[in-house]
Amino acid sequence: RLVKKTVNQDDVSAYHLFYGDETGSPGTEVTFFDWPDAGPHRPGTGEVATIALGVPGRPALQYWTDRLDRAGIDHQGIEEYGGRGMIRFTDPEGQRLALIDASDWPGGSPWRESPVPAEFAIRGIAFVALVVRDLGPTEAVLRDVLGFRRAAERALDGHRRIVFETGPGGPGAEVHVEVRPELPRARTGIGGVHHVAFRTPTDEQHRQWRERVAVAGLAVTPVIDRYYFRSLYFREPGGVLFEIATDGPGFAVDEDPAHLGERLALPPFLEPYRAQIEAGLRPLVPAEQGH
Repeated sequence: RLVKKTVNQDDVSAYHLFYGDETGSPGTEVTFFDWPDAGPHRPGTGEVATIALGVPGRPALQYWTDRLDRAGIDHQGIEEYGGRGMIRFTDPEGQRLALIDASDWPGGSPWRESPVPAEFAIRGIAFVALVVRDLGPTEAVLRDVLGFRRAAERALDGHRRIVFETGPGGPGAEVHVEVRPELPRARTGIGGVHHVAFRTPTDEQHRQWRERVAVAGLAVTPVIDRYYFRSLYFREPGGVLFEIATDGPGFAVDEDPAHLGERLALPPFLEPYRAQIEAGLRPLVPAEQGH
């Protein structure tokens, strides 16, 4: 579900579109910046290479293979990855995505008006896969700063992946890291991932995380009030941009939950400029229901 249609607060000429479960619950959101004049993404090191979305079991994976076929989207069928079924595919702009069996993970609440039946609906982000040149510095940040632990090793397409987990582990609590020293540095563009965000419940914990990152010697932004949540950003040594964001206040702070994403929402500090902002945005043509 499109749960928030707003603008990039650092570049108001671009939409910032948030997609998620019925209410845009933390852990379910995939967001997009609309930069039509950006060049194509060049894959490489220092990037989030894959976003893996969790679905509730093998029957859901079969539903999605059929749905992808009907949409004309190439995919690699259901393959085994760490004891779970997974489908890998690329969207029309080159975004690398996966759907994985996450039947043991409750995830978010399916949108009741979705054309996808609730029993097959995406539940949220199961994991992200990073590609880096050298494991050591990235592992140190994941382990010593963010509190992840090394949980497993896997292979995909002949390449070794290290699985890091936090909290209970499993879908929704994993980062996978692939080491590819032979690749060039990634160049972010259309079809690439700008950053990955980790969640924290409260403002106080958010401030504590900022202090922890700063003490580790990483260059970290001040806490930024995005109105719907608070954010901070830092780049880990492998080149991937990390965000830590608060769970709240949430997307219903300025819209009725039944009508999320139906209009251009602007935070109060941008509302006085609505006319100019709207004039600089191109119209969005929604996808047809049922597609």
